[in-house]
Amino acid sequence: MVTKTQETQLNQLENQVENGGGGVWEYLSLVRKLKVRRSEIVLKHGLSILNDPGKRSALGPDEWTLYEQVAIAAMDCQSLNVAQNCIKVLKKKFPDSKRVGKLEALLLEAKGMWEEAEKAYTSLLEDNPLDQVIHKRKVAMAKAQGKPSLAIEHLNKYLEVFMADHDAWRELAEIYVSLQMYKQAAFCYEELILTQPTLPLYHLAYADVLYTIGGLENLIAARKYYAATIDLTGGKSTRALLGICLCGSAIAQLSKGRNKEDKDMAAPELQSLAATALEREYKQKAPAKLNLLSSALRSLKIS
Repeated sequence: MVTKTQETQLNQLENQVENGGGGVWEYLSLVRKLKVRRSEIVLKHGLSILNDPGKRSALGPDEWTLYEQVAIAAMDCQSLNVAQNCIKVLKKKFPDSKRVGKLEALLLEAKGMWEEAEKAYTSLLEDNPLDQVIHKRKVAMAKAQGKPSLAIEHLNKYLEVFMADHDAWRELAEIYVSLQMYKQAAFCYEELILTQPTLPLYHLAYADVLYTIGGLENLIAARKYYAATIDLTGGKSTRALLGICLCGSAIAQLSKGRNKEDKDMAAPELQSLAATALEREYKQKAPAKLNLLSSALRSLKIS
């Protein structure tokens, strides 16, 4: 996670470099340290060093690090000939390096040579089955080919080993949602909430999935998680406030004709509080859309 101070420092260095004020190596080093992607600028200024024998030799052992950095930036920018030349130099220097092998597989992937890239990644995994980066590349490659089912298969295998990888669980949940496999997505968000219970993002996403699945029990649970999101954000989640209103309205519809206890599940007081908070927020931040919101709330029989 890049802090605001680090981002400011990076942007200042970038402006300096772009305006010819020097500090190119410091900038490239900071990009690597922060693990950010500024590929066009890295490619432009990294090549300016690599193409100058004097500057290149002055780097010492860091020359090879720069070749790797420029190769990745070149692939990002689809400058595949540049990437291939950089990898060729690295391969000559480190003929048996698995790290260079990853770059070669990435290049095959960038060229759209999916079968060859798959074979290269599989070979690398045979040497190191616990290489997280390669597992994730296989997922990314499946998505790039428009094969979400294969991406799900790779992610499930990955999560059998790396169960604490929150990003992987979230990625899997989002793929399930895109395929309308909401029960499977709900399971993923449950795992995320168990491991990171104070992150409102996961409570909100889980509530959205439960609301989409529908049914009285799921709607009541969705409302609880929308309420948890509001609590965790200090009342600043507009989406969760609207979710409370939508859940209340849907529960009221499903409770029609039932006894008073069932009807009370709609919790009209909670809906009213959420609607009031929404109108107050729209009045402050988007007054031009206040009438639209009020009309929507009236259609839900709240306001």
